[in-house]
Amino acid sequence: MCEAVRRARDGLIDADLGGGVIKQRIPRKGGGRSGGFRTIVLFRRGELAFFVYGFAKSDRENLRRDELATYRLLADEYLALDGTGLAAAQATGAIIEVECNDQAIQE
Repeated sequence: MCEAVRRARDGLIDADLGGGVIKQRIPRKGGGRSGGFRTIVLFRRGELAFFVYGFAKSDRENLRRDELATYRLLADEYLALDGTGLAAAQATGAIIEVECNDQAIQE
């Protein structure tokens, strides 16, 4: 997951689905990204990234239109959170912070 955010941060986005929603590939263990997993990420470059869904490419190709619309609405809400809102969401367990090798991903 950390590598997927690093790539997105560097402008290497696998698919921009609009409205702050991107799709990033994550490799299977011992394999490459193309046959691995897909993750749906709510993303604002340099600020926030929320992993909201993951699936194996072998299980499904794409999101349905209604799913994409839901993720775009969620992006509107999550990407608008300020520090207080993020802390509150984390305190309730609505979001969980992912640390990469004990270091936050920073620009």
